[in-house]
Amino acid sequence: MSILNNISIALQKGKSKDVVQLIHEALDSGITAQEILDNGLLKGMGELGVKFKNNEVYVPEVLIAARALNSGTMVLKAKLVEEGVQPIGTVVIGTVKGDLHDIGKNLVKMMLEGAGFAVIDLGVDVPEERIVEAITEHEPNIVCLSALLTTTMNQQKVVIEALKEAGLRDKVKVMIGGAPVTQSFCDQIGADVYTPDAATAAEVAKSFVLQH
Repeated sequence: MSILNNISIALQKGKSKDVVQLIHEALDSGITAQEILDNGLLKGMGELGVKFKNNEVYVPEVLIAARALNSGTMVLKAKLVEEGVQPIGTVVIGTVKGDLHDIGKNLVKMMLEGAGFAVIDLGVDVPEERIVEAITEHEPNIVCLSALLTTTMNQQKVVIEALKEAGLRDKVKVMIGGAPVTQSFCDQIGADVYTPDAATAAEVAKSFVLQH
């Protein structure tokens, strides 16, 4: 078994210390940071995403693996900069105004980072003005809006209207999600895509940037 495969397996098991140690060994043996990222860490998160989608693993396992991913990327960060490795795209993510739920948002963020995106996390209870500011500042490919309550899901529409007013709607893909959100609601408010889970969100986001 190759060391990159071992990194992928250790990541999926959430073994942060093993991930860090294996990355150091891989770097010492001359494997590039890009290869370690793509074929070790991101491969592991991708495989875990599939298992999550198929209900073979659950939220706790994903959270632990994400911690291992963060530990691994911290080791690689400087090397990736040296090698000139760029993220595949940028995503602004947040839970809309009036909503304090963040587990779903955090899962999507992890899956997006695991797919190679730079993610700007605005947190929870985010007003539309703050989202408009973040899009102006970071020029992301995608904005992800989470709403976990029937009382706050309409705020996703408010954000889209604010983007139109600011002249930004055509510059960014709008992805929405959350327990009460449906495909018909997505169509109704003019969002680009609705995804039912975090792993699908990362797949769809990736397909958006790879099309361009």
